[in-house]
Amino acid sequence: MKKSIFMISLVAVVLMTSCASKKDLVACQEENKALQTNYQDTKAQLAVANSRVETLEKIQSGLQQALQAAEAKYAKLQESLDKSLSNASQNNVSIEKLVDQINESNQYIRHLVEVKSKSDSLNMVLTNNLTRSLSKEELKEVDVQVLKGVVYISLADNMLYKSGSYEINSRAAETLSKIAKIIKDYKDYDVLIEGNTDNVPIKRENIRNNWDLSTLRASSVVQALQNDYGVDPKRLTAGGRGEYNPIADNDSEVGKQRNRRTQIIITPKLDEFMDLIGQAPESDK
Repeated sequence: MKKSIFMISLVAVVLMTSCASKKDLVACQEENKALQTNYQDTKAQLAVANSRVETLEKIQSGLQQALQAAEAKYAKLQESLDKSLSNASQNNVSIEKLVDQINESNQYIRHLVEVKSKSDSLNMVLTNNLTRSLSKEELKEVDVQVLKGVVYISLADNMLYKSGSYEINSRAAETLSKIAKIIKDYKDYDVLIEGNTDNVPIKRENIRNNWDLSTLRASSVVQALQNDYGVDPKRLTAGGRGEYNPIADNDSEVGKQRNRRTQIIITPKLDEFMDLIGQAPESDK
């Protein structure tokens, strides 16, 4: 009898220990799952932060290059003025007239610097606003850069279009709406939509080759920006470059994937720059 009681007690202890172990295991599994989720969220947030830092570094680099270019132009102008002064003294040219020419040149240079500075500042604000509006998932497929005063927004083709097609898919709607809002906020900029493909030949109904595909894709984005998001069509231009503007080697699948992209290129209005050129002081022949 005592032996039976002992066995029952032993079994009960084992069962209780087993239940406790299972609860501990479930709790550990849940805690591990939570930690994994937090880790992935933190990793994604870090990737977004790194992307923004990289964008700001590129903007800073562009500004530095612009400053160096301005300094080089100033040095060249100074050299030209020195020569003019020398020629003036040799040819008895009116000093007053020469001073007027120098003042006009300096005024023109200051105007150019102001326009360049304004353009760089707007580009920085535009880029920051766009990257902040995009989600961490969108930033994996959207690349924003500023090169030589121009904003480039590069979108992966698998995010925008159905495979081998120029029809925009539903995934792209939210991203395009955010880009369209930025475009509408900056009315002094023109927008070029440029389609690019890899070098794999394509021939389908109404698509003869990669030239057709890239141009049709660009046209689809232009029409979506106009018809769905209210962007002024006078600011929009659609163009295709086919396979002839690669940014990676087409020998690998990764390279081909990078080359299959659509770029939204945001630039200051061309007519403003043409007007600016027209304001340049004329030099005496």
